[in-house]
Amino acid sequence: MRTSFRLAVAIVATVTALVVAFAAVSWAPDLTVADLSARWAPPPSQFVPLEGMHVHVRDEGPRDDSLPVVLLHGTGASLHTWEPWTAELRTARRVIRMDLPAFGLTGPFPDADYSTSHYVRFLTHLLDTLGVRRFVVIGNSFGGGLAWRMTVAHPDRVAQLVLVDASGFASTPTAIPLGFRLAQIRWLAPLLRHVLPRSIVERSVKSVYGDTMRIGPEVIERYSELVRREGNRAALSQRMQQSAPGELAEQITTIRVPTLILWGRKDQLIPVENAEKLHQAIAGSTVVVFEQLGHVPHEEDPAQSFVPVRQFLRTP
Repeated sequence: MRTSFRLAVAIVATVTALVVAFAAVSWAPDLTVADLSARWAPPPSQFVPLEGMHVHVRDEGPRDDSLPVVLLHGTGASLHTWEPWTAELRTARRVIRMDLPAFGLTGPFPDADYSTSHYVRFLTHLLDTLGVRRFVVIGNSFGGGLAWRMTVAHPDRVAQLVLVDASGFASTPTAIPLGFRLAQIRWLAPLLRHVLPRSIVERSVKSVYGDTMRIGPEVIERYSELVRREGNRAALSQRMQQSAPGELAEQITTIRVPTLILWGRKDQLIPVENAEKLHQAIAGSTVVVFEQLGHVPHEEDPAQSFVPVRQFLRTP
């Protein structure tokens, strides 16, 4: 009996020690916007007061552009993912990008409502605030899903649509970023708000690239720091738990604006078969597949992935 008791005590002590050691090594408390802004929000960043938030926005290029280009990032990303494409566009086009609520420096929705309809209302309100009536919208992953939903909701305002490995139809991933999987586990949420091993972020980023050799240390650093913006980790868990794969997908067939669909064949999160599904659903759309790229072609190989975009935007 005493031996069993000692063994149980030893096991509990060992497990406790391991948990404490893990927490000590992986401790990553929230960072404030002030902590992060010097590095991640230099000019031309601005913070737009909206719906109880200060939305991190970059609005660049000529103000007389009649059709600004709006760029929408995916889950866990930020407006920085579009930097190379923005550099190509802003000499001749007005380019607007923002950290969507729950991500980057914008942080959570105050009411914790991460429904699709709320994001559509938010984006509409932001563009109204910026004085943008009609625009081109480009979105990746979750941002791609928001882009086509904006098109469905406001067909008179969207002139052209570009979907980059966009969410839409329900599908089965061949690999899910580790960070996303952990965010879906409710009982882990309180722990993940305080600890964040860098290895989790690195593995998550690597899983969405076709060629992991293209990932520089600054990319991992950006994802690692911005996910620690106060409130973001809790918001990510809430958004993941509120998401419904394939929601409103039947509305995609109503899209009538010129549409370009870009996809990385090595995308393991939203497999390339979804490009053809979107192509079949959107009349007159065009598909371009990048054989060696993954889920974020605009970030993985900006030069190659921008070529069809440049041509598409030149098309009346």
